[in-house]
Amino acid sequence: MSLLYLVRHGETEWNRRHRIQGSTDIPLNATGREQAAHTGHVLARRQWDAIYSSPLSRALETAMIIAPLVGLEPPQTVAALVERNYGEAEGLTDREVRLRYPGATPVPGRESREEVAARVVPALIELAADGTDRRIIVATHGAVIRTVLLSVDAPIERGVPITNGSVHSFRHVGGALELVEFDDPIELDSVMAGQEDFDEQNALEEREETETR
Repeated sequence: MSLLYLVRHGETEWNRRHRIQGSTDIPLNATGREQAAHTGHVLARRQWDAIYSSPLSRALETAMIIAPLVGLEPPQTVAALVERNYGEAEGLTDREVRLRYPGATPVPGRESREEVAARVVPALIELAADGTDRRIIVATHGAVIRTVLLSVDAPIERGVPITNGSVHSFRHVGGALELVEFDDPIELDSVMAGQEDFDEQNALEEREETETR
C-alpha cells in the first residue's frame, strides 16, 4: 500500500491579492517560500521515497524547497497535475469575477471538475502503483486537491483547510485512492496560523462549493 501526501504550493502574489491563477504560471512570493520550508520541516519527521510536482513554477519551487529538507533528490514533474484551467476568469480578482460572471453565469474556457478528475486521479494512481509500500510527496494545487477529495467522497469540512503549504494524505488500495484519516499530525501541523483557505482566494471555487451544498 502506497501513501500519497498532496501538498498545496506556497503563497503567490496572486493568492495574496485574490486573483484567480489556474494554469497561469505565477511564482512563489517570499511568504510562499517560507511556507514551503515550514511544510518541508514538518514532512521531515518521516521517511520518503519520492517527490513529484506539477510543472507550474509555484508548485515546482515548493517541491524543490521541500526535497532537500526530507532527504530526496529534486522532484520529477507530472504534466497532469497542473492546476484547473479557469478560462477567461484567470487573472481576475474576486470582485471582477462577481461583476463579469454573476451568479451561475458560465465562464468560457473553464475546465470542469470532471475534466480535472479525469486527468489528475489516474496520474496519482499511476505514481502510487509504481512500486510497493512507498511514501510519496506531490506538490500541486488547491483545485487539484479539492478534486481528489471529492473523488474519494471526502467531506470538504473535514478538519484540514486547503491553505498554502497544507498537506493532504491518501492511500492507494486496490487500484483506487482512499482518504487517510484526517487527523494525521502532519496534516494538522502543516497548516500555519492565520492562513486563508483556498476558497477565500478563489471566488469561482467558493461559488462552486456553495452551489453543491
